[in-house]
Amino acid sequence: MCFDFRRTIVVSCLTQRTSRPTRRCNLSRKNEKCQYELRYFCAKWIETTILAQGDLTNDEPLFQQIAKNFVQGLKAEFQRNFPGSTNIIDTIDQYPPEDYYRHLRNGILQELQMMRTCPPNGNHQPPHELTTQIRLTLTQYLTNMVTKEKTVKVLCEQFHTRTGEFRALQMGSPNSTPEFEERVKIILNNEYLEMIRQKDALLADLRSFMTHYETVQVAVINELKNWQRSQALGGNGQPYKDNLDEIQDWIEGLLEIITAARGVITKMLSYWEQYIGDSKTILEGFVRQVMHLQESLIISSFIVEKQPPQVMKTNTRFASTVRWLIGQQLGVSAANPQVECLILSEAQAQRYFSQRPMNDCPPHSSGEITNNSSSMEFQPQSRHFTASFRNMQLKKIKRAEKKGTESVMDEKFSLLFYTTTSYGDYRIRAWTLSLPVVVIVHGNQEPQSWATITWDNAFAEITREPFQVPEYVSWLELASALNTKFYSQTKRALTEDNKRFLCEKIFRNEYKSDDTKNYVKWGQFCKEPLPGRTFTFWDWFFAIMKMTKDHLVGPWQADRIVGFINKEKTIEQLRQCQDGTFLLRFSDSELGGITIAWVRAGDTNEVFMLQPWTAKDLNVRALADRINDLSYLRYLYPNIPKDDAFGVFYSPPGGEQRTTNGYVKSIIKAHTPGYSENSGNASYPNTPQHNMQSPNHSVDMMEMGASNAEMYNNYSNEEFVDDDFEYLLST
Repeated sequence: MCFDFRRTIVVSCLTQRTSRPTRRCNLSRKNEKCQYELRYFCAKWIETTILAQGDLTNDEPLFQQIAKNFVQGLKAEFQRNFPGSTNIIDTIDQYPPEDYYRHLRNGILQELQMMRTCPPNGNHQPPHELTTQIRLTLTQYLTNMVTKEKTVKVLCEQFHTRTGEFRALQMGSPNSTPEFEERVKIILNNEYLEMIRQKDALLADLRSFMTHYETVQVAVINELKNWQRSQALGGNGQPYKDNLDEIQDWIEGLLEIITAARGVITKMLSYWEQYIGDSKTILEGFVRQVMHLQESLIISSFIVEKQPPQVMKTNTRFASTVRWLIGQQLGVSAANPQVECLILSEAQAQRYFSQRPMNDCPPHSSGEITNNSSSMEFQPQSRHFTASFRNMQLKKIKRAEKKGTESVMDEKFSLLFYTTTSYGDYRIRAWTLSLPVVVIVHGNQEPQSWATITWDNAFAEITREPFQVPEYVSWLELASALNTKFYSQTKRALTEDNKRFLCEKIFRNEYKSDDTKNYVKWGQFCKEPLPGRTFTFWDWFFAIMKMTKDHLVGPWQADRIVGFINKEKTIEQLRQCQDGTFLLRFSDSELGGITIAWVRAGDTNEVFMLQPWTAKDLNVRALADRINDLSYLRYLYPNIPKDDAFGVFYSPPGGEQRTTNGYVKSIIKAHTPGYSENSGNASYPNTPQHNMQSPNHSVDMMEMGASNAEMYNNYSNEEFVDDDFEYLLST
């Protein structure tokens, strides 16, 4: 994938410098970031559509319709390229379509106008040609500088020689006339003026080159930062385009150009001090600027390509890869520098980030990591210059003192990768920090740890002090992050009804109808228990996501599970349905539980709900098979025959009963006490609806065979169905 580099420069400038959106379409910093991503990923569609629409119409109703169609088309285009990633779409929905369209249109027209002024003019050329031409433009600047530098040097040497000859002539020829001396002075003065003119032209070219070069380098580094931000969002499951190879291509080209420019300036400095002393200070300023740009590019290009696990368990092996995007430039790859890895606390990372030390002394580690050293190697085929850590293990961790309600699952660490090498007479110390990690010692700490990581990945700014995140975010932003996370695990996005239910749950049914005014605090997200429960919103959501991923992916992807719906709405919907209609919803009361609600036709169309099944239950017998066992479940809401809805998920029927070891196979079936398997119609206990739920399993698991005693011990409240018991006795 090639990115339109000229467009990247312009969009970067627009993001930083252009006017704020007009009217009521005022974007926050996060929404500006979304605006940038939308502009980047849908560039062709946006430009084609806006340019095809021509001038704005004065017909207000027609304009509103055009704006509405544009926004709908834009959302469809983005969703087509990035299914399940809705954070940008949610941002669009915050604003009236006509305001958003007018703002985006004005920005695009400004951007295209700026692009026309960027050399060369190539709106219709492929991206790789544009990037090549920009590089050629910088190279041409450099070539012109080299040519003028040679001209200035010749003029300097010529002027120096003529001046010496004239002085010698004056001393050796006392009879020289004033007229002759005046003519010589005029000649020397003209040569001096030409030398100064060429010098000033060279300095002007140098200033212009530095301005253009710095603009391009800033854009390249911003593109790299965007990639790193996308990598963090990818930690939550959001897809992103990996254009790292192209970014490396740009960095290598820029290093080649700036290194050559540094050589030209150094050469100029070597003789300008002798011939043109007044320019020494100017050249020294250029040398410092070039060295700063070169150093910034080298250090910025040292990155973590493959992140370590963000929830890291002690004494568990893990891997990571760092990559230096300088390739073979500077000759560093020939030295195969060693890369070391340490783990830093958040406070240490903040100090290291702010001080940016360039000495060879690493900071103190907050833990002990084994196999934490690796050599960088250059792969000629891929041109990747990387160090792979394949077998690291965190043995010990030093924790900071906790304050208030803080726990070890809130504490962030980071892996520091650093290396030291040489380039000529200069020492290069490059380092980079991984995304934040949470260190745990037990699996039951994992859910809360993922809350910390999910919040950080979703809401961190591109440039921040490690590892600062907002204390609260809008519901739309959080809903988008939850949807991204859920989609990445289950491959089906949350519906608008699902999000509405989640909104009600996290706000404890106290929320404003305007979603743009609803803000969720960190504590509300994962610290404060839900009303009447011992667990938080995140505990509940994470358990559902894990159960769905492990046991319900098929039915969930096939849209057979409503899931996120409350009891009241469930009862309301089912009472309008025919006898035996059922739906599946996630339990409010039990972590990682799924329950079946069904309606029995009668005077009141009574609705019943089974005791929730958890992952432990579904490990024993799959959801579809349990539904198949319960014959009184006939139609999946609203009216899909059960076998049509779940038949594809049923386990295949058993074949040969005898196994190779001489035993007879047994099966497990679901059964509801009070329901007669042999009757034509379902019979229910004459009790209120809530009595269908109890602390024990009201849907029993039954095994036929010799292990009845063991199963009875495991499921003390369960009955055993022995449809084939007579067959077992006869064997």
